[in-house]
Amino acid sequence: MMFFILLVFYAIPVLIVIGALVDILRNEFDPQQNKIIWVLVVILLPVLGSILYWIIGRSQRISRY
Repeated sequence: MMFFILLVFYAIPVLIVIGALVDILRNEFDPQQNKIIWVLVVILLPVLGSILYWIIGRSQRISRY
């Protein structure tokens, strides 16, 4: 039971934040300043910033193909 609680409250949010940062850094944005803004938002407001990025920020990426 304790492992499940630790997983829900620590591991999953950390994975969401790391996933958002990796996605931000691997992609290009238009305008370019959006990349810096999203990195700062995710670092300063980790869980909320990551959720906002996954909902709003992904649409600001430049498609490569």
